[in-house]
Amino acid sequence: MVRVKSRYLLCEANVPDRSQLLQLDDRSVAAAVKEAVARTHGDYGAALCSVRFCVKYLNAHTGIVFLRFPKRCYKLLWTALPFITSIETRGQKISCFLNCLHVGGTIRTCQKFLIRYNTQQLHRMLPKCKNEEEKQQVRRSILNCSQAWGNKEEPEDELQSGEDEEE
Repeated sequence: MVRVKSRYLLCEANVPDRSQLLQLDDRSVAAAVKEAVARTHGDYGAALCSVRFCVKYLNAHTGIVFLRFPKRCYKLLWTALPFITSIETRGQKISCFLNCLHVGGTIRTCQKFLIRYNTQQLHRMLPKCKNEEEKQQVRRSILNCSQAWGNKEEPEDELQSGEDEEE
Protein backbone atom coordinates (compact mmCIF):
# COMPACT_ATOMS: atom_id res chain seq x y z
CA MET A 1 0.00 0.00 0.00
CA VAL A 2 1.05 3.54 -0.63
CA ARG A 3 0.55 6.07 2.10
CA VAL A 4 -1.68 8.99 1.23
CA LYS A 5 0.38 12.18 1.45
CA SER A 6 -1.08 15.18 3.22
CA ARG A 7 0.11 18.60 4.27
CA TYR A 8 -0.80 20.43 7.44
CA LEU A 9 -1.05 24.18 7.62
CA LEU A 10 -0.65 25.84 11.01
CA CYS A 11 -2.55 29.11 10.99
CA GLU A 12 -3.37 31.81 13.49
CA ALA A 13 -6.79 33.46 13.35
CA ASN A 14 -6.48 37.20 13.91
CA VAL A 15 -9.57 39.13 14.97
CA PRO A 16 -9.94 42.74 16.15
CA ASP A 17 -11.67 41.67 19.38
CA ARG A 18 -10.21 38.58 21.11
CA SER A 19 -13.61 37.70 22.62
CA GLN A 20 -14.89 36.92 19.11
CA LEU A 21 -12.48 33.98 18.87
CA LEU A 22 -14.75 31.96 21.15
CA GLN A 23 -17.50 32.10 18.52
CA LEU A 24 -15.41 30.34 15.87
CA ASP A 25 -16.01 26.68 15.13
CA ASP A 26 -14.32 24.24 12.76
CA ARG A 27 -17.21 24.06 10.27
CA SER A 28 -17.31 27.82 9.76
CA VAL A 29 -13.53 28.01 9.29
CA ALA A 30 -13.64 25.12 6.79
CA ALA A 31 -16.47 26.78 4.87
CA ALA A 32 -14.58 30.10 4.72
CA VAL A 33 -11.42 28.39 3.46
CA LYS A 34 -13.32 26.39 0.81
CA GLU A 35 -15.10 29.55 -0.32
CA ALA A 36 -11.81 31.44 -0.62
CA VAL A 37 -10.25 28.64 -2.67
CA ALA A 38 -13.29 28.54 -4.96
CA ARG A 39 -13.17 32.34 -5.40
CA THR A 40 -9.47 32.49 -6.20
CA HIS A 41 -8.90 29.25 -8.13
CA GLY A 42 -12.35 28.45 -9.49
CA ASP A 43 -13.99 25.05 -9.75
CA TYR A 44 -10.69 23.26 -10.35
CA GLY A 45 -9.15 24.53 -7.12
CA ALA A 46 -12.33 23.93 -5.14
CA ALA A 47 -12.59 20.34 -6.36
CA LEU A 48 -8.90 19.61 -5.82
CA CYS A 49 -8.80 20.97 -2.28
CA SER A 50 -12.14 19.59 -1.07
CA VAL A 51 -11.21 15.92 -1.55
CA ARG A 52 -9.48 15.37 1.83
CA PHE A 53 -9.58 18.87 3.27
CA CYS A 54 -10.53 19.23 6.93
CA VAL A 55 -9.91 21.35 9.99
CA LYS A 56 -8.04 19.00 12.31
CA TYR A 57 -7.79 21.33 15.29
CA LEU A 58 -9.17 24.69 16.32
CA ASN A 59 -8.35 26.35 19.61
CA ALA A 60 -10.91 29.09 20.09
CA HIS A 61 -8.98 30.61 23.00
CA THR A 62 -5.68 31.13 21.17
CA GLY A 63 -6.93 31.20 17.57
CA ILE A 64 -4.66 28.36 16.41
CA VAL A 65 -5.98 26.29 13.48
CA PHE A 66 -4.57 23.12 11.89
CA LEU A 67 -5.75 22.51 8.32
CA ARG A 68 -5.18 19.17 6.56
CA PHE A 69 -5.33 18.82 2.79
CA PRO A 70 -3.78 16.78 -0.03
CA LYS A 71 -0.09 17.35 -0.70
CA ARG A 72 -0.60 18.23 -4.34
CA CYS A 73 -2.82 21.25 -3.62
CA TYR A 74 -1.13 22.97 -0.68
CA LYS A 75 -0.05 25.93 -2.82
CA LEU A 76 -3.63 26.50 -3.99
CA LEU A 77 -4.87 26.58 -0.42
CA TRP A 78 -1.95 28.64 0.83
CA THR A 79 -2.44 31.31 -1.83
CA ALA A 80 -6.17 31.54 -1.09
CA LEU A 81 -5.73 32.30 2.64
CA PRO A 82 -5.10 36.06 2.23
CA PHE A 83 -8.52 36.40 0.61
CA ILE A 84 -10.33 35.38 3.79
CA THR A 85 -11.52 38.61 5.38
CA SER A 86 -14.40 37.34 7.47
CA ILE A 87 -15.85 34.10 8.77
CA GLU A 88 -19.58 33.60 9.10
CA THR A 89 -20.61 31.60 12.15
CA ARG A 90 -23.93 31.28 13.95
CA GLY A 91 -25.51 33.98 11.80
CA GLN A 92 -22.75 36.50 12.56
CA LYS A 93 -19.92 37.72 10.38
CA ILE A 94 -16.65 37.92 12.26
CA SER A 95 -13.96 40.08 10.72
CA CYS A 96 -10.96 37.76 10.65
CA PHE A 97 -7.92 36.74 8.64
CA LEU A 98 -5.75 33.64 8.82
CA ASN A 99 -2.00 34.11 9.20
CA CYS A 100 -0.02 31.07 8.01
CA LEU A 101 2.70 30.19 10.52
CA HIS A 102 3.99 26.84 9.25
CA VAL A 103 3.47 24.19 6.57
CA GLY A 104 4.34 20.66 7.66
CA GLY A 105 4.12 17.09 6.48
CA THR A 106 2.79 15.78 9.80
CA ILE A 107 0.81 17.13 12.71
CA ARG A 108 3.76 16.36 14.96
CA THR A 109 6.08 18.74 13.10
CA CYS A 110 3.44 21.46 13.28
CA GLN A 111 3.04 20.88 17.02
CA LYS A 112 6.80 21.11 17.55
CA PHE A 113 6.88 24.34 15.58
CA LEU A 114 3.96 25.70 17.63
CA ILE A 115 5.82 24.99 20.87
CA ARG A 116 8.92 26.80 19.58
CA TYR A 117 6.78 29.69 18.32
CA ASN A 118 4.95 30.05 21.65
CA THR A 119 8.25 29.93 23.54
CA GLN A 120 9.66 32.69 21.32
CA GLN A 121 6.55 34.80 21.87
CA LEU A 122 6.84 34.36 25.63
CA HIS A 123 10.54 35.29 25.52
CA ARG A 124 9.55 38.48 23.70
CA MET A 125 7.03 39.23 26.44
CA LEU A 126 9.56 38.77 29.25
CA PRO A 127 11.39 42.12 28.86
CA LYS A 128 8.05 43.97 28.74
CA CYS A 129 6.98 42.74 32.18
CA LYS A 130 6.57 45.49 34.75
CA ASN A 131 7.25 43.62 37.98
CA GLU A 132 8.85 40.41 39.21
CA GLU A 133 5.51 38.61 39.64
CA GLU A 134 4.67 39.04 35.95
CA LYS A 135 8.15 37.79 35.01
CA GLN A 136 7.67 34.68 37.16
CA GLN A 137 4.32 33.98 35.44
CA VAL A 138 5.91 34.27 32.00
CA ARG A 139 8.80 31.99 33.07
CA ARG A 140 6.30 29.40 34.35
CA SER A 141 4.43 29.62 31.04
CA ILE A 142 7.64 29.02 29.11
CA LEU A 143 8.47 26.03 31.29
CA ASN A 144 4.96 24.57 30.98
CA CYS A 145 5.05 25.02 27.22
CA SER A 146 8.32 23.11 26.94
CA GLN A 147 7.34 20.33 29.37
CA ALA A 148 4.35 19.39 27.22
CA TRP A 149 6.57 17.17 25.08
CA GLY A 150 8.78 15.81 27.84
CA ASN A 151 11.80 17.67 26.49
CA LYS A 152 12.56 19.41 29.76
CA GLU A 153 16.34 19.90 29.68
CA GLU A 154 16.60 21.94 26.51
CA PRO A 155 14.13 24.78 27.30
CA GLU A 156 15.25 25.03 30.94
CA ASP A 157 18.80 25.72 29.74
CA GLU A 158 17.41 28.43 27.45
CA LEU A 159 15.39 29.83 30.35
CA GLN A 160 18.38 29.91 32.67
CA SER A 161 20.58 31.54 30.06
CA GLY A 162 17.83 34.15 29.56
CA GLU A 163 17.84 34.83 33.30
CA ASP A 164 21.62 35.29 33.28
CA GLU A 165 21.38 37.80 30.44
CA GLU A 166 18.83 39.86 32.39
CA GLU A 167 20.93 40.04 35.55
